[in-house]
Amino acid sequence: MIIRTTVKSIQDIMRQDVGIDGDAQRISQLTWMFFLKIIDDQDQELELTRDGYRSPIPKQYQWRSWAADPEGVTGEPLLNFINDDLFPALKGLKLTGKPGDRRRVVRDVFEDAYNYMKSGHLIRQVVNKINQIDFNNLDERRHFGEFYEQLLNDLQSAGNAGEYYTPRAVTAFMADRIDPHPGEILLDPACGTGGFLTCAIRHMEKNYVRTPKQREKMHGSLRAVEKKQLPHMLCVTNMLLHGIEDPSFVRHDNTLARPLISWGKEERVDIVLTNPPFGGREEDGIENNFPTFRTKETADLFLALIVRLLKPDGRAAVVLPDGTLFGEGVKTRLKEHLMEECNLHTIVRLPNSVFKPYASIGTNLLFFEKGTPTRDIWFYEHRVPEGQKAYSMTKPIRLEHFQDCIAWWGGNERNGRMETPQAWRVTAEEVKGRGYNLDIKNPHSVADDHGDPKTLLADLAAAEAETAGLRDQLKAIIAEALAR
Repeated sequence: MIIRTTVKSIQDIMRQDVGIDGDAQRISQLTWMFFLKIIDDQDQELELTRDGYRSPIPKQYQWRSWAADPEGVTGEPLLNFINDDLFPALKGLKLTGKPGDRRRVVRDVFEDAYNYMKSGHLIRQVVNKINQIDFNNLDERRHFGEFYEQLLNDLQSAGNAGEYYTPRAVTAFMADRIDPHPGEILLDPACGTGGFLTCAIRHMEKNYVRTPKQREKMHGSLRAVEKKQLPHMLCVTNMLLHGIEDPSFVRHDNTLARPLISWGKEERVDIVLTNPPFGGREEDGIENNFPTFRTKETADLFLALIVRLLKPDGRAAVVLPDGTLFGEGVKTRLKEHLMEECNLHTIVRLPNSVFKPYASIGTNLLFFEKGTPTRDIWFYEHRVPEGQKAYSMTKPIRLEHFQDCIAWWGGNERNGRMETPQAWRVTAEEVKGRGYNLDIKNPHSVADDHGDPKTLLADLAAAEAETAGLRDQLKAIIAEALAR
């Protein structure tokens, strides 16, 4: 594929630049450059098709003005232009205040962006390679979109950047089960690189979008927030690639920074699809926004917020760690609140290896609906495919691995569910009797027989004695060799 070859050659050029250190910086550098090319290609199309349309970017800073000519400015003058003119101008764009202001999109993307490259000559080489891609060509854009997904997947091996990526099989499964429709307000309050948004868009385009009006309705109902600069920039670019002209609904902000009580009825949403950061802790003072659930643990605060933000009959699918299921204290109060306010109807338990390599903790997919208290919870244990010990970078989880669960689900009404070796039901009263501990193991699983503890300890002692004897023999051999 020419797109893949082009981007690989760009990455090879970047590796020669002394200013770029590691995959995360390389991806960040790639993204702001792709963003400017994509939005300029989109602008040129809109200028032809929409009367009176003007680019949100001043003429001298548009990609076509400084980057499109392969023989254009290069070296030190190009480097100085980017650092001293382009970045300050885009960071300081004056907003119009009108709805759908694309200037906000550009300014938010560049707010904390940085040019890592130090060689203007290498920048020119990268720019010329990017110019080989026409983002107004639907076929090229589709191929690039597929490659962009792979680029986001590569974040998993880019140090801490991996925390922003949820495996696409998981996001696609959750979107499929929630079944969003155009016009339903859909929010991801911790959107990362936009995986849930893109899966929701694809689901609606495949099943419900048939007219331009329906597509406009779908785009107008999306909401998202991301706190950190790199994933925000990746998400906005992702939205542009999916044909969204105004991705200003992707806000660069911290959803938890507002008091829980300040979220009014007019801000309620029909659907929440999200994988909130877990294992993280919020900065001092944020917990004061959640007086009933005072904690600094990010995942707990997001769960409280999601329950608040759902409309009556609103539905949610949320990724949460095992710690939320068995945790006590604030976590107990949260689970009690969740089960009183919502029908927590399904918990899909995932194996530890789903989020490898950057996390190896047990995760769960919680599905719930606002408005009626929980009476029964169905658990479904997702298992690694037969013949495979665990999911990995080379053998990741795929959507087809969820087909058994989809077949068992019972459609949107969840009719006809039955207990199976992988599925079991627990009543709300049972959960309450357990102190709201939701870490309920599969009752159909046969526990591994590890043998008699006394025998195991005797075997361990014998093995340790044998190891000590071998170590002494090795020491004697080394001493004899050194004495010669």
